[in-house]
Amino acid sequence: MVINGKKIADELIQDLKIKFNSLEKKKFFGAMLIGENKESENFLKQKEKIAKELNIDFRIYKISENITTDKLRDEIQKIAYHKTCGGFTVQLPLPSHINTYYVLNAIPSQKDVDVLSERSLGGFYTERLKIFPPAVSVLEEIIKRQNIDLKNLNVAVIGYGFLVGKPISFYLSSKVKSISIFRSKDIDLKQRLKEFDLIVSGVGKAGLFSSKDLKENAIVIDFGYDFDSNGKICGDFLYEKDKEIIYTPTPGGTGQILVAKLFENFYLLNKLFKI
Repeated sequence: MVINGKKIADELIQDLKIKFNSLEKKKFFGAMLIGENKESENFLKQKEKIAKELNIDFRIYKISENITTDKLRDEIQKIAYHKTCGGFTVQLPLPSHINTYYVLNAIPSQKDVDVLSERSLGGFYTERLKIFPPAVSVLEEIIKRQNIDLKNLNVAVIGYGFLVGKPISFYLSSKVKSISIFRSKDIDLKQRLKEFDLIVSGVGKAGLFSSKDLKENAIVIDFGYDFDSNGKICGDFLYEKDKEIIYTPTPGGTGQILVAKLFENFYLLNKLFKI
């Protein structure tokens, strides 16, 4: 069974339209793009499209890839700390010479919609933060809509990146029967996957595993984004119709929900801090 991410995202956006209309102050949403990256530009266009639907002033700031880490921090702070800014995001990945964490820490936590600064992450990992990292919110939304009872599930998380694998592993660790974390290069990955009821993957490697590697009625939440040998967008998971699997497709799965959840965080921060 395919989990329709577009339908879920559309419903979330319709709900957000009502919520944003209730805000007293209308702040702009700032997004920074460093260097030339077609994939990053496409992601920003998706965010810009949703912002228009929600009647949000979404401002994209394009910066030369030759900028230094310190100068980039200064530019972020000039924008993000302005009283008319209600949320800020830096489109990742950054050029290799930039210190990513040092840059992300320039975003004030009350405007950190991605939950990526050390202060925001500290709040999340100590369960004090009022919002979740977007990937965690996506997982939570799907679990709720699919009526998935986590407490009896054996879960595999593939990849331990700071955007998907790490925060999701933390979120699930106290809610499931067991959790195992794999790297994409683990030689026993495919052999082990039949042990698990729920698989969450965020590697970004086309066709990393398929339905042949899973047991019947397994659930796959795929955050991976890559291109196959024909240049077609695909995820980590490949469905081969050999058994019944509940899964998010790529495209049309987690990506659209993720964007909606980013704007949900923008709304919650503005409501919480009344900035």
